Amino acid sequence: MQGILIVDKPTDWTSFDVIAKLRGILGTRKLGHSGTLDPMATGVLPVFCGGASKAVDLQLDHTKAYRAVLKLGARTDTGDVTGTVLETAPVTAGEKELLEVLPQFVGTQMQTPPMYSAVKINGQPLYKMARQGIEVERKARPIEIFSLEYGGSPAENEYELTVRCSKGTYIRVLLEDIAAAMGQKGTMSALRRVAAGVYTEADAHTLEEIQAAKNEGPAALEALMLPVESVFGSLPLLTVAPKVEQHLYNGCPTSRYPAADGRYRVRNEAGQFLGLANIVGGVLKVEKLFVERN
Repeated sequence: MQGILIVDKPTDWTSFDVIAKLRGILGTRKLGHSGTLDPMATGVLPVFCGGASKAVDLQLDHTKAYRAVLKLGARTDTGDVTGTVLETAPVTAGEKELLEVLPQFVGTQMQTPPMYSAVKINGQPLYKMARQGIEVERKARPIEIFSLEYGGSPAENEYELTVRCSKGTYIRVLLEDIAAAMGQKGTMSALRRVAAGVYTEADAHTLEEIQAAKNEGPAALEALMLPVESVFGSLPLLTVAPKVEQHLYNGCPTSRYPAADGRYRVRNEAGQFLGLANIVGGVLKVEKLFVERN
């Protein structure tokens, strides 16, 4: 079974918990996931199954989108409401001040990863050190916030924001920084990923839905999977003749190929997706295949 299964991750599950559950449902250990989610977070978790796992590191679109809730009045050690409260302060700002500061957070900026994160320093994940009460210096990294939209106040002193951002952005840190710009203490009280690259909530299935499809039979389970080609939809399509198809299987270049130089997703004349190829100086060479060689 090969393809991409978009899971709607439940709260209180780690991304690894989801993979472990799917190994049982799908009957394979050959699974990879894209973009780890915190246990408290829900939403879009793309899982690459079977041969599609080779595409995890080849994704073209790393943009993420989140719906998050900023809660004013306290700061925690984890940056969210699951942590220990470090500091509280009276709330003296609201919607008006929030809307005033939001524009300054759109664009490129440097962000320091939080201690409670999977970032590794000397091979050790930061969250393991944080649990031992150890704090180490972290290097700020470049991130980009493409858009930041206010979605209303679900409860007193709580404000919903939809964030479109580059990979590697910590929403918890962003919300703390927004609170600080308002002159407040703040933390994250909810987080849902609504899009990861080209995949959205509309593509996502709950673990219960996936289990029900498994109980129904292989065809029902396969129907939930998106083709691996969906990762590369933004690349131009190249349809190759049988002789060139064999060249690709054998790793042989094809000279004087009649197409512009560039990177392509490739199908055979039957419409089957084969993989990725590059044309440089008129020479077509395979980059990665996603079919069994004939």
